[in-house]
Amino acid sequence: MANPISDPLVENVIVDDVASVVKLESTPEGVAFVTINRPAKRNAFDGLTIEALTEAFETLQGADHVRVVFLRGAGGDFSAGGDLNWMAAAVELTEADNREDAMSVAVMLKALADIPAVTIALVEGACFGGGAGLVAACDYAVATDDARFGFSEVKLGLIPAMIAPYVVNVIGPSNARALFVTGRTFDARHAKSMGLVHEVVQDEPALAQAQERLTGEIMAAAPGAVAQARKLVWDVWGRPIDHELMRETAHRLAHQRVGEEAREGVTAFLQKRRPDWAG
Repeated sequence: MANPISDPLVENVIVDDVASVVKLESTPEGVAFVTINRPAKRNAFDGLTIEALTEAFETLQGADHVRVVFLRGAGGDFSAGGDLNWMAAAVELTEADNREDAMSVAVMLKALADIPAVTIALVEGACFGGGAGLVAACDYAVATDDARFGFSEVKLGLIPAMIAPYVVNVIGPSNARALFVTGRTFDARHAKSMGLVHEVVQDEPALAQAQERLTGEIMAAAPGAVAQARKLVWDVWGRPIDHELMRETAHRLAHQRVGEEAREGVTAFLQKRRPDWAG
């Protein structure tokens, strides 16, 4: 899809030098784009793609200037999941080799989840298996109305093991069980009803508009506060609301209040001006 931001992508941070299967680009303003670039394979994963995605995500973990990361697929599909040739080759490997191969996917997904910037999946076309796992590992997801999702691993005698922690977290165990055991395909509206997707838009131009709008929303927020807010969700999830948690959250807010971002944010609000991080 076309990049709707007016400034061109001026920095080519990393492009896989073997097959260009993953492209990572960014603007000086701090907007990054990770594109799975295997359109002929509907952006399905193979070993090289997993390696390139891991490298891109790990690079973004240290990119202090990046404030929002958009993840997408080239050519009209997000990702069809595992490349069938890659999966066929895995059947011939030993169990030990398969453990190492599977672990590479788990490491890749964790690298995505650990990016401190806001991560947003832009989904169109096919989004199956590991592709849907990528969506679940992002902070936010927008899908076109014609996007199709599924966890079809059981139809191949497999299980959605590495993506399960992320998928179950966002859609819950009941929905996950139903979709994992049937392997059925579902549409973007159903994905939204479960929380896998947060917005459904009509088509690719509307997806580009959503990208531009979300960029503006995130750029209006303090980057340090955004990173801490993301971490806060994981740190409080599932914990009892007891004195320890109450004290911990109070300490976090107090620490944030005396920081430079809070001082600038409150001052800018009172002075009716934009804070310095918003340009």
